[in-house]
Amino acid sequence: MSPRKFLVIADDSPEFQAALRFACRRARSTQGHVALLRVIEPAVFEHWSGVRDEIERQAREEAEAILQKMAEYVVAETGVPPEFIIMHADSTRAALREVISADPSIKILVLAAAVGGRGPGPLVASIAKDGVKWGSRKVPVTVVPGDLTDEEIADLA
Repeated sequence: MSPRKFLVIADDSPEFQAALRFACRRARSTQGHVALLRVIEPAVFEHWSGVRDEIERQAREEAEAILQKMAEYVVAETGVPPEFIIMHADSTRAALREVISADPSIKILVLAAAVGGRGPGPLVASIAKDGVKWGSRKVPVTVVPGDLTDEEIADLA
């Protein structure tokens, strides 16, 4: 049996940090590890492919830099470097479907609900409405409140 892999979507939302902290705590307590998914949505340039290619190259470099910065935190919390997954996709949900279908070692998807009365967040709302469809795989989704403190996460995870 492979080690438990906790998948976290590395986006720019304020609640991402709560999902990452929770996933790191769970990974540490279960001898698992963390995978960070950064989704790059396609650049819309139909006429100048050179411009589109340059924008996509810059987006990938930016994604790699962001993930490297997050890796420091993951290593400090778990002792294990995270797996980086950078995916070009039309949507985060499409990227999730592809990643989860392709990797049987992903055991849990960790999301954080939005804070400040903005609703649960678009991905959490989409999953609640449409269900979890990852191809033939069934993967539990853990939704943590986006405003959990470090102490509350330590207590729960």
